[in-house]
Amino acid sequence: MGILQQSRSRIIRDIRNEKGPMPSALRNNLIRVLGSVFSLYLIAHAQCPVDTVIVKGRVEHPIAQTDYRVRVQLVYPKHKPGEAGEVTVEDSKFQIPVEFVTSQSSAFTNLPKRCGRKPQTVVITLLSGDQKSDEASLDFARNFRMVDASAYTLRSELALNGGSQ
Repeated sequence: MGILQQSRSRIIRDIRNEKGPMPSALRNNLIRVLGSVFSLYLIAHAQCPVDTVIVKGRVEHPIAQTDYRVRVQLVYPKHKPGEAGEVTVEDSKFQIPVEFVTSQSSAFTNLPKRCGRKPQTVVITLLSGDQKSDEASLDFARNFRMVDASAYTLRSELALNGGSQ
């Protein structure tokens, strides 16, 4: 039994010597490599850009002494409501930017177009107090154009009717 115990001790000692502490230069290189890989991962999965829809228009036939507001609601496929904004009409004119995140949620996160989310419809509502005076529902692809890398505007100015109460 003594010989078996000595052999076992020798094997354990040999294993410990082979698996001794990692040299500091190797450890530092490993940390740098892992840090670089992690940084590349974060860059590759960076946040998608935020784009802007700019709606510009005017109110035709406004009723005197009425405070108008314009509400813009972005609607995504499957009628999912998205971002919205509201602005007060001044001198019968309005301009409202509405920002939206372009990231797409998907079960498959490695899809190549993961930053391609865009609204399908833009609903513009003219409000007088709590009453709806007019509303326009515009197809995003047909009625908006890209003016720079992150902004879309109407192809033509929108006219809403303020006298249809």
